Amino acid sequence: MTPTQLRAYACVVRTGSVKAAAAELAVSEAAVSMHVSQLRRELGDQLFSRASAGLAFTPGGLRLASRAVEILGLQDRTVREVGQAGQGRRMLRVASSTLFAEHAAPGLLGLFASRAKDLDVELSVHDTGRFSALLSSRAVDIAIGPEPSTLPADLVSTTFLNYEIQAVAAPGHPAAGHDVRPPEARTYTWLLGPAAAGAGVVSDLLRRLAVPEPQQRIFQSDAQAIEETIRTDGIALAVRFAVAADLASGRLVAVGGPAMRAGGRWAAIVLPPHSQLPAAAELVRFITTPRATQAMIRGAGAAPGRFRPSVHVTLWS
Repeated sequence: MTPTQLRAYACVVRTGSVKAAAAELAVSEAAVSMHVSQLRRELGDQLFSRASAGLAFTPGGLRLASRAVEILGLQDRTVREVGQAGQGRRMLRVASSTLFAEHAAPGLLGLFASRAKDLDVELSVHDTGRFSALLSSRAVDIAIGPEPSTLPADLVSTTFLNYEIQAVAAPGHPAAGHDVRPPEARTYTWLLGPAAAGAGVVSDLLRRLAVPEPQQRIFQSDAQAIEETIRTDGIALAVRFAVAADLASGRLVAVGGPAMRAGGRWAAIVLPPHSQLPAAAELVRFITTPRATQAMIRGAGAAPGRFRPSVHVTLWS
């Protein structure tokens, strides 16, 4: 039983087909089938069979799926920890939603990393729908984003911060000064950050308003969308604490109306305690403290350059 065989099998389980597994692993379907066949012969178990609704697994096949993920995760973790030990460093890999990465992660991770001089933090942005798979495969150590409505039994979620999304515009915008209802909202140009293209509070609000796609312009960051909003006649959806200074100075105004705002909550998702990296457990404990809250809300959107040198960011992965 080799890591290559286990990786192929775990990918088949996760994707639901040999074809999808081959595409993800960038190998041929024949190669994936060969690895699965070798496991079947060695273990004396069919593992799974094809059914009209997908793949039907034997009890042994399900047990192997669980063990494969654990073994591969332990292998990757061991390689990483041995390398870090040789350098006297630890690494914490954080997956994040776009909204959290831009507005709250810089202050939080900068402060957290500063508390441990031997710790490097790597931040990457992912679709929140991939969080479970990333954690289960040990590709990341902790995932931070919108509070999940449902969660697999092998993951643990800790809610830590409420936030508000508010529609904002320049002071001279026609929507300023009165409550805007959805029919009127659909007539304006909306200047949006990347969160509008994913799942979450921002995209949900846009769907409720039924803003036509031709009326939406999506920028690479909320910060760019806000700057464009200040200069033009568009409306943006912003994290309220991130634009507090612009609202106070009068560069922006909040667009009135109950449909123009929505609330959300961020949560940290990790493996169960016995499977957690110590640094991940430390971050979960730290993230609910007053110091962490202040660090997250102290400023608006951030570029990677605002991180301490020990915090690395890989956006749009």
